Amino acid sequence: MSDVHLLVLIHGMWGNPSHLAHVNKIIREVKGEVEDGDVKLEVLVAETNKDESTYDGIDWGGERVAEEIRQKTADLEKEGRKVTRFSVTGYSLGGLVARYVIGVLHQSKFFETVQPVNFNTLATPHIGIPRFPSTFSSISAFLGPKLLSRSGEQFFCVDKWSPRGRPLVEVLADPDRIFYQALILFPNIRIYANAINDLTVPYVTSGISAEDPFGDYEKNGIKIDFHEEYKHVIKSYSAVPLSSATTKEPQRWYESIRNMRVPLPPRFQAEFPLNLAVYALLPILFPTFICLALIRLSFQSHQSRGRLRNLEAQSTRERLVHIIGKLESELESAAVDLYDDPAGTPIATSRISGTDPADKASSTKPTKGQQKKSQSKPPPYQPLLTPGQLQCIENLNNIPQLKKERTFFEGVRNSHAVIVCRDPKMFKHHLEGEGVLRHWADHFEL
Repeated sequence: MSDVHLLVLIHGMWGNPSHLAHVNKIIREVKGEVEDGDVKLEVLVAETNKDESTYDGIDWGGERVAEEIRQKTADLEKEGRKVTRFSVTGYSLGGLVARYVIGVLHQSKFFETVQPVNFNTLATPHIGIPRFPSTFSSISAFLGPKLLSRSGEQFFCVDKWSPRGRPLVEVLADPDRIFYQALILFPNIRIYANAINDLTVPYVTSGISAEDPFGDYEKNGIKIDFHEEYKHVIKSYSAVPLSSATTKEPQRWYESIRNMRVPLPPRFQAEFPLNLAVYALLPILFPTFICLALIRLSFQSHQSRGRLRNLEAQSTRERLVHIIGKLESELESAAVDLYDDPAGTPIATSRISGTDPADKASSTKPTKGQQKKSQSKPPPYQPLLTPGQLQCIENLNNIPQLKKERTFFEGVRNSHAVIVCRDPKMFKHHLEGEGVLRHWADHFEL
């Protein structure tokens, strides 16, 4: 029986396998004909969680993909091929689904016989969708959970996934839970984050960072060096004093009009002077587009919630949420026992450093200047993170083998699709992301 290295590719929200066709093509070109000893690569592009099904949540998506992996493993064994090595790459929502999937597989003892090798994500909201100090962000945070069904609730961390009421995103990053324990089994963990122009998944969540050093890159003087071999992949970056920053020569007013681009998909954009005609029609086009989008999202969300009710009623397999619920109930019972029997509880006679959140703050009284700075309005590109999101960042960054790659696509309206060359037939500029995919494929351990 020959050995197989199974690579699973998982697409994002509203996605389908075609979105990862270029990813599949690149990895087959780079690794498809390479054999490490007797091990050969087999690529599975997940199909069971696509299109409208992506509204159903990270957990149900993960359950579907885990079952697909089990079926693929069984089919390969019937062909005389045994899966001995396992890797997974997730794009956008698919990265969160991948983190759930490996927890399901670990719970079923999958990794006792299969070696985990590579875990990769591209433009994945690892800490959910963060809030920013802007009206648009506030509207998105309000509408997202309502219009995107269970996935929206989990994206914006307003779900109460665990019995203790914690959001799923926080549970995924908890070192005491099986998802995190499964993740650290992978010796190669590499995440790719768009440094700029990702309107869907901002840098702080895809790059697992509390701050965005690229948010004001045109003015803050940040110095960026790129890989010579991999286009758009940042090799290193460092901030320089603002006095060293160069300023661009302002455009003349007629040049700005000539270069204006309507905030519409590329297929609806036009060059001067047709762009002025499109602008004139915006009062009609924009409300129409918004109304159609809201109607579609509401309809799909309604369908998803009905589908979820049926899934919950028909489910026979014990899902991870139930297993985690039992664990948390046991922990609560143990805590109650300790409370009821204080004689058996050790009491600290002195303050233990690190147990009080105040230990992280300065014990000295802040100066007036520091108070004024802390009360000033944050810049629009810096996130307003919750304590749970900050804890996720800390936990995930504590993984020693975690490597981060930043990509830099300047001059595109939204780099989210570009990073995976999502639809190069429709949008030629999506091919700009090929250098990123080749970097991923070259660093993939077979």
